[in-house]
Amino acid sequence: MNLQELDKTIRRIPDFPVKGILFYDITGMLANPQAFQFVIDSMIDLYKDEGIEAVAAVEARGFLIGAPFAYRLGLPLIPIRKSGKLPGVTMKASYQLEYGRAEVEVHQGDIPAGKKMLLVDDLIATGGTLAACASLLEGGGAHIQGIFGVVGLDSLPYKEALSKYPLSTLLSYTD
Repeated sequence: MNLQELDKTIRRIPDFPVKGILFYDITGMLANPQAFQFVIDSMIDLYKDEGIEAVAAVEARGFLIGAPFAYRLGLPLIPIRKSGKLPGVTMKASYQLEYGRAEVEVHQGDIPAGKKMLLVDDLIATGGTLAACASLLEGGGAHIQGIFGVVGLDSLPYKEALSKYPLSTLLSYTD
């Protein structure tokens, strides 16, 4: 498996979830064991020597990438959920979407204060969700060591929104 073959597993769905949006669907990558393994192995190669002490993964597809990575490296996995999904005491952060506002939350007691964290999602578009997640984790005392996405949409301003963090993506698209 290589990056060109990985790219072939990412479906492009026009006008989803709303007209004018080109959706990059990673389910083809997940259904291909070699592609999925390539993604996790590539993450391990990128971060094995970075001193990562915990992984935060963004609901929902970020869970699919962050969980096997955390498992393989023996690290805690901190799920960041959409608002209203966690039963305990939470910390929340809101952010702007292209078509509204949203909120994410994490259990307050799960944030590893003083620890170096990798923040993971499947795709990075505007950076708004990940900036809110990073702010949430930093508010709980964690240090963001890096942000990872399988896909980065270079035509959108995520690099500016997340400029204070080291960013890594495996695939970048400008269309």
